[in-house]
Amino acid sequence: MPNLKRLAPEDARDNASWDAFVMAHPKATFFHRAGWQRVLRQVFGHKTHYLYTESGGRVTGVLPLAHVKSLLFGNSLTSLPFAVYGGAVADDEASAELLVNEAQRLARQLGVAHLELRNLERTQPGWPEQDLYVTFRKAIAPDEEANLLAIPRKQRAMVRKGIKNGLTSTLDDGVDRFFALYADNVHRHGTPAMPRRYFEALRREFGADCEVLTVAGPDGQPLSSVLSFYFRDEVLPYYAGDDQAARDLAANDFKYWELMRLSCARGLKTFDYGRSKQGTGSFAFKKNWGFEPTPLHYEYCLYKRDAVPQNNPSNAKYRLLIETWRRMPLAMANWLGPFVVRSLG
Repeated sequence: MPNLKRLAPEDARDNASWDAFVMAHPKATFFHRAGWQRVLRQVFGHKTHYLYTESGGRVTGVLPLAHVKSLLFGNSLTSLPFAVYGGAVADDEASAELLVNEAQRLARQLGVAHLELRNLERTQPGWPEQDLYVTFRKAIAPDEEANLLAIPRKQRAMVRKGIKNGLTSTLDDGVDRFFALYADNVHRHGTPAMPRRYFEALRREFGADCEVLTVAGPDGQPLSSVLSFYFRDEVLPYYAGDDQAARDLAANDFKYWELMRLSCARGLKTFDYGRSKQGTGSFAFKKNWGFEPTPLHYEYCLYKRDAVPQNNPSNAKYRLLIETWRRMPLAMANWLGPFVVRSLG
């Protein structure tokens, strides 16, 4: 029978054992890595509960959790805030059951309104589920030209337009150019930006597995940027931002093509376009690249609420907030944003 334990962020040996399990388990994701605990604590001050099971001195399962409490967005225990994937990953049913049971006990102890597990697959058939999100994943061909030809014709034409416009891409050492484009982009959409220190923390924590690619015009002006994660043989473009001039120059399309091209050259096998809400512009954009959506299974155990929470921009009750945020000066939005976004998760 496996034993239940908790991962201390400062325990280097246990963190290494946790990560070795995550890197080897076929159902684990980048968001199961131990480093997220340090990022969530340092940047957002969230209380984390990283549960794992062990048997015979070997890790047999992991479940990263964080407690997010907000007057505006509620009180929850989630695996994992700011992540598209999460939930328990285990070698056996006994380990998985022990982890989920402990998460439920912890949720009741903390007095949260709900426990949320962001799974790739259905794991708790009796729990209500959020059916809003999908993910887009596709194999990267070993040949650059094959990857280009796999992009549907209209979208491929946009990539070629970016090439003809003389756009170039660079891997940045820091996050300055990325953050300027990202913060302006999310502000135009009426949503708060993550703080700059969050992206700096990601770069420090994950090193070469967290990379920034920025596209510039012939004049050197930054137009589009993306921060990507690397996990095993996968690339995950995760945060992105574009200048208003990017659309006319096809900089956004060129950016993702450059990331795919570089990933092909590195021998990576999977391009993970990440999460989108059904019926949104990002959903349509990814489909236009030839990616097919796969439903995500966000499962909830409800304690102090009657329905699955809808803390997303599609919720009509946030429309006024979104419009107000759009009108706010960018400098003020960047100052205020971190106080709001820490509670979104």
